Amino acid sequence: MRVWFLSAGLALMCMAQNAAAGTVLIVGDSISAGFGLDTRVGWVSLLEQRLKREGFDDTVFNASISGDTSAGGQARLPALLAEHKPELVILELGGNDGLRGMPPTQLQQNLASMIDSSRASGAKVLLLGMQLPANYGKRYTDAFAEVYSNLATEKNIPLVPFFLDGVGGHPDLMQADGIHPAAGAQDKLLENVWPTLKPLL
Repeated sequence: MRVWFLSAGLALMCMAQNAAAGTVLIVGDSISAGFGLDTRVGWVSLLEQRLKREGFDDTVFNASISGDTSAGGQARLPALLAEHKPELVILELGGNDGLRGMPPTQLQQNLASMIDSSRASGAKVLLLGMQLPANYGKRYTDAFAEVYSNLATEKNIPLVPFFLDGVGGHPDLMQADGIHPAAGAQDKLLENVWPTLKPLL
């Protein structure tokens, strides 16, 4: 009888762990797609390794596409939500909007729509903020950066204020194009995200 109870207890523990396991959906651009890198060294792969190392059973699905904008992500999101039914959506978009000089108001509308859609599906949302180089002009760069803080406040969602903090502006951590993080920066990207991400799992 005692053996039966132990076996039943172990089975229940396994069921509880499986029930707690979920899907983390990452919708981003080239930074999360690992442009110019072996994807096995990208920050998303490092995240998967860290989850396993720390005992999380969550599955990570990386739906990031190089060159994607917030409009592209918004268009792709409904199908991704329907297919993967994530418990957490990480939004890493906006950099290409900014580099193309798109209106910050449009970026904010697109991201707001993605946040609302994700929540309506039952998922939590983590927003990764971006900033632009100073040569885009203070007025534009300030308005761009404020999009993320405005959304975090308005939607009451967790925010990583600047995903590339400690990476952008450091030539040794960037690829030759000066835009994409190098392999040596991927650990730092994960460290920028992890403290805000972990409580959401």
